[in-house]
Amino acid sequence: MKLNNSYVKIVGLAVLGLGISYQAIAQEYMVPDNTPAHILNAVESNARSDEDTARDINRLPAEILTLADLNQGDTIIELSVLGQYYSTIIASAIGATGSLHMYDLVAFEGFGAEAGNAFAAAHANTEYNLQDYDNADYPNGADAAYLINGYHDLPERGNDPVAMNEMLFATLRSGGKFVVIDHKSVDGAGWSDADTAHRIDADTIIEEVTAAGFELIADSSLLAHPEDPRDAAPFSMRGLTDRAVLIFQKP
Repeated sequence: MKLNNSYVKIVGLAVLGLGISYQAIAQEYMVPDNTPAHILNAVESNARSDEDTARDINRLPAEILTLADLNQGDTIIELSVLGQYYSTIIASAIGATGSLHMYDLVAFEGFGAEAGNAFAAAHANTEYNLQDYDNADYPNGADAAYLINGYHDLPERGNDPVAMNEMLFATLRSGGKFVVIDHKSVDGAGWSDADTAHRIDADTIIEEVTAAGFELIADSSLLAHPEDPRDAAPFSMRGLTDRAVLIFQKP
């Protein structure tokens, strides 16, 4: 196994009212041996901040991007890029022949636009856009779209997920992938916890995205945390929520 910028972290997270603690004790993130070189190099890059690499143990970026089949030269749409955690890795992994088109919702202008524009100015293969996802100027024929921890935000921020899914289906090339990761709510909850607990039922995402024409090709347990009761906001749990990892493909 190859070590990323390693870190040792001791976390004690209490979920209020439940009397349950979640702990990640003395863990180091290790990039798997089967990780493609362009992804491995991007994850292990010294250009990444210590803050970002400290999150790797709970986000598993090498595993996620390998599962998503990220390739050098890809044209990528990334939605919800606050903090640029994945943006930094993707921009490096796709290389100079690839392009990363980053989007934040208009509602996030006050705390996202400055950092997004600065990132794009510093990375020649990227561009930053402040546009709602159901009415955005997407690059035609893109290889993949990523929406990480942002699907549950859509209706609350005035975006129609049905329209977004249809637009992404139209803009991706045949064989293109749509990668969705989000915090799971309890089974059958639908959208009911989205505004309060910032979670969504994974089956709701699957139903809506496949209704646009996509096929579900992977429903991964990479970020599963069965100890999570799935009814509390994720902010107090910092990377230890039970998350859906869904890969869709345009036929």
